[in-house]
Amino acid sequence: MCGICGCNDQESALHDHGKESLDHKHSHAHSHDSHEENRLFLIEQDILSKNNKFAEDNRRYFSGQKILALNLLSSPGSGKTTLLEKTIPALKNQFNIAVIEGDQQTDCDAERIKATGVPVVQINTGKGCHLDAHQVGHATQKLTVEDKTILFIENVGNLVCPSLFDLGESQKIVILSVTEGVDKPLKYPDMFYVANLMIINKIDLLEYVDFNVEKCIEYAHRINPDLQVITLSATKNKGLENWYEWLMNEHKKLFSVHHHSTAF
Repeated sequence: MCGICGCNDQESALHDHGKESLDHKHSHAHSHDSHEENRLFLIEQDILSKNNKFAEDNRRYFSGQKILALNLLSSPGSGKTTLLEKTIPALKNQFNIAVIEGDQQTDCDAERIKATGVPVVQINTGKGCHLDAHQVGHATQKLTVEDKTILFIENVGNLVCPSLFDLGESQKIVILSVTEGVDKPLKYPDMFYVANLMIINKIDLLEYVDFNVEKCIEYAHRINPDLQVITLSATKNKGLENWYEWLMNEHKKLFSVHHHSTAF
């Protein structure tokens, strides 16, 4: 349940005066609104603070085990699972690969990943709209992830709340498909601000949709000038070599950092 975006049961959280309140429930609304805002602010701080502590634990574990943990973020239907279905067979002979799948309901995506032959753990969040660091820590224990692994964390499809929750990952990757609006970076700036890489997927459909790749990249760079960009089509195998090269470089950098840090 998320206390940040309002996807929790707000009605139950509001104070209840019972039947007697029916005659005066609007008589001191300003005072109650102020109390409610303060209470929600404190809840938000508490949730994020606890999450950040778990995220630091995860980060220490990932670093110690030399695990490249990648948090995949997007709105629903961007093609995250399809991208993993193409990536895993292409790279699993070079790297250990494991996947944590986040969805509100069902294990449909986890079953698709399982068919590729790599370890996968499903997290169902129910009404929750994002994964948190505590859930990822427990899921990682269930995976018994080997050293030198690339761990893909497929977050719940949502461009708002997942941007707020550090999972202890090495990189955040936001995936946008050309069937979505070109102005998504401007509409959801927090997501693009925290991301390290933006993948524009489904470029094979560009001739059928009104989507300007250059304009989308320009909007994203207004939010985050350092954001790296890869365009590809996972279903049509276009541009995937650039994605694989990015993964191999990040893996190499992680081990280079680890090598230097342990050399002293």
